[in-house]
Amino acid sequence: MPSTSHSRQLFGLTVRQNAHPDMRKLRREAGEPELHGNKFWKSSCLMMDYLKRNPLPPGARVLDIGCGWGLGGIFCAKHFGAEVTGLDADASVFPFVHYHAELNEVSVQTWRCRYEKVSKDDLAGFDAVIGTDICFWDKLESPLYNLTRRALQSGVGRVVLADPGRSPFRRLAQRAEDKLDATYREWQVNRPMQASGCLMIAEPR
Repeated sequence: MPSTSHSRQLFGLTVRQNAHPDMRKLRREAGEPELHGNKFWKSSCLMMDYLKRNPLPPGARVLDIGCGWGLGGIFCAKHFGAEVTGLDADASVFPFVHYHAELNEVSVQTWRCRYEKVSKDDLAGFDAVIGTDICFWDKLESPLYNLTRRALQSGVGRVVLADPGRSPFRRLAQRAEDKLDATYREWQVNRPMQASGCLMIAEPR
């Protein structure tokens, strides 16, 4: 089967599937990502659809937290000329980030860090924070809420998180809606692939 059959086009990006020879090679060389950064997650479509409809300013500085393969950040770099940093606690995802960035003719910086270690001073260097499929455990709710709060306090213009609708994320979004005046919305995409879930959008008051 030709390798082109193991690629898909999503919101102007070329994305490799795990069966693609390049992905198999990366896994052999870099090892399997440990913290669920081992594939493309459908909620990335929710993020890209939202950003397509609600674009960032040209050249925005974007922090993609829990970036995994980094597709949300790569979308921002491709469509808005954003300066993107992909943050993840698992450095083994970074070869997949750089591969997809190069494939889509953009560049992304990477930063190994845990959410609770990202300071206000760090966040002050960004205009937007995005994250996709990152609140999958109960213990992640508070670190992500606190990071969102610090981001808004640091002058970040927008925090957008997307998820298929897991209970920890819904609690996070409800908490941010109640205490940070965030918006908590259901979201659905039918093309280029079907995906549904919810978004949390937080902006300074």
